[in-house]
Amino acid sequence: MPASASESPSVPAPPGAHEVRFATFNTALERPEQGALAEELATAGSEQARNVAEIIQHVRPDVLLVNEFDHDEEGVGARRFQDNYLSVGQNGAEPIDYPYVYTAPVNTGVASGVDLNGDGEAVTEPGSPGYAEDAFGYGLFPGQYGMVVYSRYPIVTDEVRTFQNFLWADMPDAMLPTDPGTGEPYYSEEALEVLRLSSKSHWDIPIDTGRGRPVHLLASHPTPPTFDGPEKRNVARNHDEIRFWADYVSPRAGSYVYDDQGGRGGLAPGSPFVIAGDLNADPNDGDGHPEAVTQLLNHRHVVDVRPSSQGGRGAAQRQGGANEEHSGAPEWDSADFADEPGPGNLRVDYVLPSRSLPARGSGVFWPTADDPLFRLTGDYPFPSSDHRMVWVDVVRP
Repeated sequence: MPASASESPSVPAPPGAHEVRFATFNTALERPEQGALAEELATAGSEQARNVAEIIQHVRPDVLLVNEFDHDEEGVGARRFQDNYLSVGQNGAEPIDYPYVYTAPVNTGVASGVDLNGDGEAVTEPGSPGYAEDAFGYGLFPGQYGMVVYSRYPIVTDEVRTFQNFLWADMPDAMLPTDPGTGEPYYSEEALEVLRLSSKSHWDIPIDTGRGRPVHLLASHPTPPTFDGPEKRNVARNHDEIRFWADYVSPRAGSYVYDDQGGRGGLAPGSPFVIAGDLNADPNDGDGHPEAVTQLLNHRHVVDVRPSSQGGRGAAQRQGGANEEHSGAPEWDSADFADEPGPGNLRVDYVLPSRSLPARGSGVFWPTADDPLFRLTGDYPFPSSDHRMVWVDVVRP
């Protein structure tokens, strides 16, 4: 390990012999055109991708959910990121190999065929004005802002469940938005017949950690609770995308759930799980529904170990602005957002193990300004991402 990393308190010690390190990282590796990311990763020349890879090599998660990584049907981008970046030591960091990779289609940039943004027009031609707003999830093309899971442990692929097509209106007591002026439903009946809950997708990915019972990685990336109008449709959707997992891990509460293969019901009672992803909701600050993420943080089957960093605290103090009004602890922040006019830095990325998985360590990779690895995260414009990797070590079941 190079001197810079050995001197950095941001680099965690390896997990214990019977522990597994789960992590989530919104890498901001989305691009404005279909195929552009895979093309960029065909060579080792992307500075952003090198920085992202180096962060992964320093933290060395065993199971990593990557948010905001454009999906392509052949998985070329995900494979090239492994071969040309993760498998190559960056700045002296040790290469890391993930023999197991999972990715699947997402709803971003998929035309819905109906008017979802309320402008009276259903735009279905990619590249046209308004196309992204009428897609099932905001995106310029199918697969933008996708997700990938990299694992050092086998993925039980024939037991993966995806919930890309689950309809929002099929959630009991869904928080469907209404027009505050009229009290009428914001979405037309035609829209509700097709509108999917998940802005990207929800995945239940069993990971075989070698002790008999797989750990279910519950991965998602709910819509930001912003970029809407007085009807607060994205606030409502963010809340219900998070609620999906709260119901899924509650016996009987998830009985309404159906997956893309036609299977029904939530997670089998007693199954160990880790909920992970950029949930785009802070429990104290920001624009989200006040109960959006507390549905998970206070859930009786979930443990919040509150991963933290000194870099997050330092950034809030250094940047000021909206951060000065926050009530949440800045060391728990995981994203460096605009300080003027806001929302400021927020805790939006989570790794939440089930109560049956004792946590032994955790952290947010956010180096302080005097840390030799600060060059990997920095201040705006960011050398890697506006989000930070969050990791938690759990004892294998």
